[in-house]
Amino acid sequence: MTVNLTKGQQISLTKTGGGELTVVRMGLGWKSAPRRGFLARLTAREIDLDASAVLFAGTTPQDVVFFQHLSSDDGSVRHTGDNRVGGAGQGGDDESIVVDLQRVPAHVDQIVFTVNSFTGQTFEEVDNAFCRLVDETTGQELARYTLTGGGRHTAQIMAKVQRSGAGWQMTAIGTPAEGRTFQDLMPAVTAHL
Repeated sequence: MTVNLTKGQQISLTKTGGGELTVVRMGLGWKSAPRRGFLARLTAREIDLDASAVLFAGTTPQDVVFFQHLSSDDGSVRHTGDNRVGGAGQGGDDESIVVDLQRVPAHVDQIVFTVNSFTGQTFEEVDNAFCRLVDETTGQELARYTLTGGGRHTAQIMAKVQRSGAGWQMTAIGTPAEGRTFQDLMPAVTAHL
């Protein structure tokens, strides 16, 4: 059963039948918003959204996974590859980041997921954008966060997973930000640690 998250909502990453989740996938999907008017087809631009994951120990960044660094140095977090046009919308993922929670180094206590428009379009030009958390072992979607509302911003701090006792929990953040890369977003990210 999928939980539709709202901004700031937290969910535990414990399986409903007991036990901890071992591998999760944070998926990102989107498509270009339809343009209106006579010249819509001639002026349509592809939108390149990029998913990134920043690994933190406290408030100190330890590693990052994004389209130019597809795996964390320890191999626990892996980006499945860059998609420069989107198109999944409400269907499958356009970009994914897979996290092996059991392999995340003990000193890493938070992983923050971001999305940014590398091509610089605002979220007013993006349609059906979402992020979702999937149990990679079973393929079951656990949570979905819809990146609704458009807006003149070019990025969002989507969500984070953080250690909670012996397990992990996810928090939907959904805060608008500005930037074409994860580096541009770091001041906004640290406000959510």
